[in-house]
Amino acid sequence: MKKSRFILLAIFLAAALNLSAQGKYEQETRIPRAQFPTNALELVSPYLKDAKRVRFYHEQDSTKRSYEVKFKNRKLHYSIEFNEQGLLEDVEFIIQKNDLPEDSWNNITHQLTSKFKKFRIKKIQQQYPCQDCDSKEVIQQAFQNLILSYINYELVFAAKDKQQFKTYEALFNSEGTLLNLRQSFTSNYDHILY
Repeated sequence: MKKSRFILLAIFLAAALNLSAQGKYEQETRIPRAQFPTNALELVSPYLKDAKRVRFYHEQDSTKRSYEVKFKNRKLHYSIEFNEQGLLEDVEFIIQKNDLPEDSWNNITHQLTSKFKKFRIKKIQQQYPCQDCDSKEVIQQAFQNLILSYINYELVFAAKDKQQFKTYEALFNSEGTLLNLRQSFTSNYDHILY
């Protein structure tokens, strides 16, 4: 009897670990401007002068902690994310599917239809990642909306898995090749977009 309980517990733990490795648990907490990293604030301040709905967040997901500023500027919704030390991670803004190059969009939809019978796009973001880069240059390129070879497209979508829809987050490179796909487990903050 004890042996079967131990086996059931081991199976349950293995399943839980497998699920957490594939999913993204995210929680955003709004913070005052004063709690945002100073070096990050200095970097984005020039872009916040004409911005509307400026909000500062501390974000924690299943793998990391970061800071994020979200705002609207020139009819675009921006999100600029920094690590805990205030170093730029990426700049994103919301786009529509017709803003993507046609070849990239065709590659993205082909990959999604090969993995899911039915899906519905909720949000598309153009992403300018920054790893060991010139932060000012990346932000400037993002605000100029330059289509460069290093940009990514982040899609949030719902897809039918057996009998129910689940939310996923997918990252594609500029050519539409899938880089990362994971199920997204958001908290009850879906209304906090911008």
